[in-house]
Amino acid sequence: MNPLTKKFEGTRIILGTASPRREELFRQLGLTFEIIKKDFDETYPEQFRREDISMFLARKKALAYKADVGDGGIVITSDTIVAVDELILGKPTDIKDAERMLRLLSGRKHSVVTGVCIMSSKKSESFFVKTDVSFKTLKDNEIEYYLQNFSPLDKAGAYGIQDWIGMIGVEYILGSFYNVVGLPTKELYDNLMRF
Repeated sequence: MNPLTKKFEGTRIILGTASPRREELFRQLGLTFEIIKKDFDETYPEQFRREDISMFLARKKALAYKADVGDGGIVITSDTIVAVDELILGKPTDIKDAERMLRLLSGRKHSVVTGVCIMSSKKSESFFVKTDVSFKTLKDNEIEYYLQNFSPLDKAGAYGIQDWIGMIGVEYILGSFYNVVGLPTKELYDNLMRF
């Protein structure tokens, strides 16, 4: 039996996400879980470093589920941001904003930071994972094709590394590929095994 499946057999696990990518990655870890979707205020203190932002938002989301967990259950939440230098990119507000973000990422290196919070009624653990990603210089017709044929609006930084733009645009990554997809699976596994 999968060691993680065995450890959490019979435990109620809530995955606090609206992301189909996170849901699929979590399923591949081998856990039985339920999804409860909630709307969140994703504001954070302006002075926060990018690592602090993602962990702050992951904890903020987890606290919204605390009443749903009950005794013996756990909730897992996460938040991903994309940072170019000190500029933080969340999800784009519209296609024009997505285009702006892709042009900003084009030909540059950026960081993808995911904060994760694991919370029960008795304790809470949070961590973050940072991955550096380098894009080639994207051509106008490549950006236009991606915006017209894919879904950039539900992704931090307006792109999915697993989508077409990642296949043709990413020159290299340094760190966890799955973190860029939206869930640092190796680190989540390790933290859950210690929880």
